[in-house]
Amino acid sequence: MRVPEQREVRIAELEARLRARRTSGVRLPVALVCFLGALYLLYRELPDVAYALSPAEPLTLGREGEYRFEALASNRYVQMHGIPTPAALWGQDHQGPFLVVGFQDTPVLVRRAPLPGETWTSGRPPPPPLQTPFAVRGRLLAEARAPAYREAFLRGRQLSGLRPRDGQLWIVLQGERPREDWGAVLTGVLLVLFAAFNGWLALQGLGRLGQRATGA
Repeated sequence: MRVPEQREVRIAELEARLRARRTSGVRLPVALVCFLGALYLLYRELPDVAYALSPAEPLTLGREGEYRFEALASNRYVQMHGIPTPAALWGQDHQGPFLVVGFQDTPVLVRRAPLPGETWTSGRPPPPPLQTPFAVRGRLLAEARAPAYREAFLRGRQLSGLRPRDGQLWIVLQGERPREDWGAVLTGVLLVLFAAFNGWLALQGLGRLGQRATGA
């Protein structure tokens, strides 16, 4: 091989190595951050994905005097019947007003929409809940698995008639059913794919760093 040709080959090799260095230098840290971030978001999303794929048949927890507290299971679709506590906690979100009321002699709170006759006028004290026994179906969450409702649990312990079980309360989110929130499933799938892609990029970057370290 002539000298000019050898020089061109050598220059091409050096340029390839420089490109690999620039690529691995930028791609590896970014890929690792994206990979770990996707795993964290996936961890946060897993309960919603699991609930969306859980059985659509409600787990029956019983009624007054016939409760099956041994069947309490977080992140399950349940149904139960009970007598409301004399007081409730009122709030408002993007869907409008709601209240959290307990079932007498149970460890269970219920987040539900106001019933006809339960009207809260802004600027005035919220009214007590109607004392008519009612049935509810919805998503059951243990206190330890529902940080978004920490305030409701703290204030719920002050409601007369509520009975924590093993030191823990539970909450039923009325109307939340399995097989409806497919957005959570889609988000989970996209996060898995994003994590896998960035994991592959990170492995490629580590491979290039290994080649550099060995002088390949």
